[in-house]
Amino acid sequence: MTSTPLATSQETDHMNTIFFPAIDLKDGQCVRLLRGEMDQATVFSDSPANQALAFAQAGAQWLHVVDLNGAFEGRPINGDAVKAIRAAIDIPIQLGGGIRTIETIDYWLDNGVDRVILGTAALRNPQLVKDACLRHPNRICVGIDAREGMVAVEGWAEKSNISVLDLAQKFEDAGVAVIIYTDVGRDGAMEGPDLEGTQHLATNISIPVIASGGVSSLEDMQSLKESIPNLAGIISGRAIYDNAFSISDALTTLS
Repeated sequence: MTSTPLATSQETDHMNTIFFPAIDLKDGQCVRLLRGEMDQATVFSDSPANQALAFAQAGAQWLHVVDLNGAFEGRPINGDAVKAIRAAIDIPIQLGGGIRTIETIDYWLDNGVDRVILGTAALRNPQLVKDACLRHPNRICVGIDAREGMVAVEGWAEKSNISVLDLAQKFEDAGVAVIIYTDVGRDGAMEGPDLEGTQHLATNISIPVIASGGVSSLEDMQSLKESIPNLAGIISGRAIYDNAFSISDALTTLS
């Protein structure tokens, strides 16, 4: 498999921003949540593997996958669906949700996942992130989910007292491949991304940033591309499922 690499902080001005279609897994199905609420899930496909294949055939260069059950329970739950996705497509995958031990990190990176995303673990156990980065260079992402500017954890159910920027800055010299920033209040709501929050984060760290949450139009993507330094990628889910724009159009906008 040939991966399209994420940018390093020195490279982001000289390469295209990657578009990541999102697959969120709940009870083995492909769903989208509204504002991070598990009881506000819309099922888009009973076959995540088929959905992943459709994204790959449409030209996607990467896939963003989240084990929602795992995020809430603190351990991988939808492993069979992840393995089916991996078997169905050749493009690289980044995976988050319930990955909170070095053993789980090792397992997924040894079984076809290209990058893992640490969210709750990054807040609760920053040393795990640093150890994982040393063990797996350029394959560890930190996912920072925010509610009102503060880090949300445990599947977005709890709001911590740590700001997004304070958490991100803990990993400036750790070797993190990318920070994935999501405004949970906008996620799945089709109301546009948190441009101000994303820009505040990106301008105050050297780690490349992937923007997520509320991206609902090509104009949203253009605005992010133009205003966010170190923008390594943009994630969108519901907009793709609702046919607000095509993967082809997204790729053209970000090229």
